[in-house]
Amino acid sequence: MAITDVCILIPTFNEASTIGGVIDGFTDQGYTNVLVIDGRSTDGTQEIATEHGARVIEQRRSGKGQAVREGLEYIESSYILMIDGDATYDPADADQLLNPLVEGRAEHVIGNRFANMDEQAMNRLNQFGNRVINGTFAMIHGRDFGDILSGYRAFTRESLERFVLTADGFTIETELAVACVKHRIPTAIVPVQYHPRPESSETNLDPFRDGGRIIHTLYSLARTNNPLFYFGSVGSVSIVSGIAIGAFIGYEWYVHHVSHEALAIVSAFAILLGVQLFMFGVLSDMVIAVNREHTRQVEELATQLIEPETESEIHADWDETIEQTQSEQKSRSSEREEKPDQAVGIDD
Repeated sequence: MAITDVCILIPTFNEASTIGGVIDGFTDQGYTNVLVIDGRSTDGTQEIATEHGARVIEQRRSGKGQAVREGLEYIESSYILMIDGDATYDPADADQLLNPLVEGRAEHVIGNRFANMDEQAMNRLNQFGNRVINGTFAMIHGRDFGDILSGYRAFTRESLERFVLTADGFTIETELAVACVKHRIPTAIVPVQYHPRPESSETNLDPFRDGGRIIHTLYSLARTNNPLFYFGSVGSVSIVSGIAIGAFIGYEWYVHHVSHEALAIVSAFAILLGVQLFMFGVLSDMVIAVNREHTRQVEELATQLIEPETESEIHADWDETIEQTQSEQKSRSSEREEKPDQAVGIDD
């Protein structure tokens, strides 16, 4: 891998106090292709980034997720390293994030902050929230990526182009993690340093608002990745609620001889609805499993078809080169045969 084949992607919004140092950290290591996608900062972030040698693009719409999608339009490099512009991550970790990509061991690499985190880098509330979100992700999507909310990650441009990303804000990391599972992208986790945010830099993240959105995103994306959980969880709640209402009705009838016809109807409806949702989840899961298998077979077939075609093209080019060489040799031989005859004619 040539170091020029790596693009450093930095989404920013009002990071004037830190963006210069982040850019310098990469350029000092030789990573000169730095792209800053700025969400219309008002503190001079764009000007500072430009002064430090980065390409700066102003977003058409706001949000970190939007920045990633727009950034892809301006990137031609094979490898992309994404990092936050708040100086909490260390540019010195770039090589170990890129190594799994270059070695072919992964197409997406996540930097795990919890493996090497400074004591004051994250308060206990945020640590607890991150643990809950990571546990929820592992439960719903069946993979443990350690730190799905990490803003420091590397991936191939080709793998990112396979994703259909729709997140606008801080849920982009969650969507990337789910997409890796959904598309069976080889993913590696490497430890990275995580430092406290500088006092001069203010966070744009709201723990409760954005945490709720992330949990909602995890559950919403389960609809197409793990429908059994998506529909089965709602169905289970409905069944349990119906049984609880039924138990209350039975207790009232047995102890107080009071009937609740309306509640009985509600109980029966809740149980039937829950069973139907659960069955729908089972059927949806089967459909998705079949679809994934078909997708895998199509990808394998495409690979088998492309490789022979490429090989045949190589042979065709080689044969054409040989024929052209032979033709040139025959032409030169004919010219040599004609020259003596012409010379004899002159002597006569």
